[in-house]
Amino acid sequence: MRILGITVPNNKHLDVALTCLYGIGISRAQNILKEAGVDKNIKSDLLTVDQENAIRKIIEGMVIEGALKREIASNIKRLKDIKSYRGIRHIRRLPSRGQRTKTNSRTVRGNVRVTMGSGKRKTEKT
Repeated sequence: MRILGITVPNNKHLDVALTCLYGIGISRAQNILKEAGVDKNIKSDLLTVDQENAIRKIIEGMVIEGALKREIASNIKRLKDIKSYRGIRHIRRLPSRGQRTKTNSRTVRGNVRVTMGSGKRKTEKT
């Protein structure tokens, strides 16, 4: 089954398989299946054409994939443009939701520390 140009995996339960679409998590997938009247434990290759069309119609009414990514990017750009606190944190590539930065956020800041014993080479005993 393909939705919005993305192939939904056949070997997973449908509620988990729908999470391959950006913007659909497990709870949203379960709500979609409940609204479409489809069992969540069925696999996508066992769906009838009517069930597929019902699921596709519900999903196409949502903002997911590329449109959602553009919306998120425009929200971040707006925060940067108005120079809000969160926008400044995004500009500086720091955590914007209050996490500590003294010891964590190494990957975001690029602060990779090398511990004492990690750089030593082991000498061979003869």
